[in-house]
Formats: sequence, C-alpha cells, structure tokens
Amino acid sequence: MSYKRLIPCIFIAGGKAVKWFNDKSVLDDDVVGLAKYYSDHGADELLVFDLSDSDDEHEEAFNLMRKINRFIRIPMVAGGNIKRLEDVKKILYAGAKRAMINFSKANSVKAIEEAAKRFGKEKIAVSLNDFDALFKHLHVIEEYSSEIIFMHRLDLDSVVNVTDVPCVVLTDTDEKPELFKILHCPGVKGLSGKYVSQSDMDFMTFKKECVKEGIKMTSFESIMDFSQFKLNEQGLIPVVVQHYKTHEVLMLAYMNEDAFDQTMKTGRMTYYSRRRKKLWTKGETSGHFQYVKSITIDCDYDTLLAKVDQIGAACHTGNPTCFYQPLAGMDQDGANPLRIFEYVYSTILDREENPKEGSYTNYLFDKGIDKILKKVGEEATEIVIAAKNPNIEETKYEIADLLYHIMVLMVVKGLSWEDIITELASR
Repeated sequence: MSYKRLIPCIFIAGGKAVKWFNDKSVLDDDVVGLAKYYSDHGADELLVFDLSDSDDEHEEAFNLMRKINRFIRIPMVAGGNIKRLEDVKKILYAGAKRAMINFSKANSVKAIEEAAKRFGKEKIAVSLNDFDALFKHLHVIEEYSSEIIFMHRLDLDSVVNVTDVPCVVLTDTDEKPELFKILHCPGVKGLSGKYVSQSDMDFMTFKKECVKEGIKMTSFESIMDFSQFKLNEQGLIPVVVQHYKTHEVLMLAYMNEDAFDQTMKTGRMTYYSRRRKKLWTKGETSGHFQYVKSITIDCDYDTLLAKVDQIGAACHTGNPTCFYQPLAGMDQDGANPLRIFEYVYSTILDREENPKEGSYTNYLFDKGIDKILKKVGEEATEIVIAAKNPNIEETKYEIADLLYHIMVLMVVKGLSWEDIITELASR
C-alpha cells in the first residue's frame, strides 16, 4: 500500500486567499502566512491556483508564489490562467515543483505538449474536472504529464483503472467517510480540497484518524526500533545535526524515545533537554525550526546523524552553528564554496552596519546603487575580455571580482545567499 498525502490548496484572487474557485469570499488576507501555516503544521504538499481577472493580478499571483516558496518547506504545485508557455516558465521559476495545465481549456493539448518538451513531463501536472477529458486525451496526459489533479470525487475507480498517472483528488466534501474512501483508492496519492485547506487545519490529528482507518500516511518511518539503539546511562542517544546543503555541523543534542518518535511523526527535530528534563522542539520559541531531510545511525548504534533544513540560526547565541569558537588550527581550506560565500557576504554586511574608514566596500555603499551597478557591469565585461586570453588566472581573478561586487549588490537589495540558492534549487 502506498503512502498518502494531505495537500491543502490555496486559491489566489486579488492578492488574497479565497474559499473556493467559485467562491471569492476571503479565507485569509495573508496568502504567504496561510501557506506557512500549512507547511509548519504537517501538510505534505501545497496546491496553488491563480484565479486572477487581470494581467496585473496575474503578475501579483506569480510574486505571491515566489514569496510562498521562500517560506514553506514542502513542495508546491501551481497553475491557473496559463495562457502561454511563458506562464509555465514563470510558475516553475517561482519555485513550483510542477505547473498545472487546465484541461478544460481549448488549447490545453497543444500547451501540455509544448511545456513537457521544454521543461520535461515531470514538471507538468494536469487539472481535470470531468471524466470525458481524461478518456478523450488519455494518451496525451500520460505522455506529457506526471500528475493529475482531479476535481471530482465520484467513481474514482474509473480514473485509476485507466491510468497509472498518480492522482490528487480535490474535493469540496467534509464528510470523513467520503474522505477516507478517497484515500483508500489505490491510484490516489493525495487528498486536497476544502477540508484539508481549513485555515486552522490540524493535519497531525487527521493523519492519526486516517491511520486508524488503515490508510498509510506520509511521514518519516524508522527502519529500526528505538529499543535497538545503544543509549547512554541516562537513556539518551546523542544526535549530531548537520545542514543538508552545506554539510556544516550545526549542533549536538540528545533524544529519548519520545523525542525520537515526535521527530519521526512531525518531520521537525525534537530533543530531550537534560537540564529542563523535558522534550523541546527546536524553533518552538525562536521560529528557527529544523526540518528533517534524513537521519542515519553510526556503526555502533549509539549516535544519530540528522541532516536538516535549518531555518535561521542553529545556535541560541544567533550564530549559524553552535561550533563557532575556534580553539586550534584553521578551518579556511576553501573546500565548501558556500561557507566562503557566506563569510565574504557577512563581512560586506558588517561593513554596511559598521562602516570602516578606508574600506572600498564602504566607498561603494556611500556612492550608492548606480555606482554598484556600474561596477557589476564593468566586471562582467572584464570577464568576457579575460576569457579571450589564454591565461586562466586572469579569468579566475575577474570572476572573483564580479562575485564580490554581486554580493555588495545583494546586501543593498536585501538578498541573501539562501535566497539565491533556493531560487537555483527550484529550477
């Protein structure tokens, strides 16, 4: 039996989240805040529909998708008002895992073929609201898409019996027996719609109810039981926490069985405080949550390694890592490019906050954005010239110069390396 997902949906109209595609009454004024709530409280994915009535609202919807992607830690699938290939590109560049093409539109067959050939079928989903479109265009849907969002809840066997494309059912019912019936359907990978899109939805409680109905829900599941771990004299196991992207060691903490189980159930790192003698979820007061990417155990079964997506600083001092105090040796071997970028960026940021006389960085800040943009342009041109020269050292030098000036521009515009990496990863 495959694992099932709870996938809330957000309909955007006029820059706000509305209740349904045919009900424009406001569900929440804060679209990004609602998406973050879903992400932080146990949703597995997010559907976003653009219901805009004008070109300006259409662009605003793209901007909201980009903002949503910055604040959520779950995949996003988005669509609505796709009129041209450029719209698909904007949705994907906004951070969506897939772009949805509405098969009730006249040009949908041509649109999905073009989009799949340009971006790959794994980046394309289709939304359907009737069986006829599925049966009529089944070959096209299977060839050019990797997911169906089906806006219907009747006779789902008719869908799953004719196609192996995974299906998400978006339904307006709030009757739990009907919801359980949908999730029991073999070809359904997830449930969306009004019930799971409530602004105060308790995903974890509903998942437990689903499990009691014999439905396997998406969660982290350990292949070893906690009783197999070798614990210390306090009945705890140490956990080394590492950033999943940079591989930087962030902190060391401890888990008991309850903390381990809570981490598995929620996907957020939860520890046992030896000082307070109680469980604590990292980020519960600071907002600096740690989202689980993977957990492994060492050869002696007495230490865990958790790779996490760290929000904000890992250390209570405000430092990115708890291991910031040097004792011996130097850790500047340049092996991790992101660490070097972050170090240079933080130095530039410090110059902005604490100006230093004679600093070239402060000279650029004083001259303003036009001077900084001029330097970025000049350095880019110098790379082109240097690259025509057989001496690779000159090209290397000019690239480093450009990266420095780009970082100055990033500080002025309020962009961080995390913003840039997130954007690149989404592509």
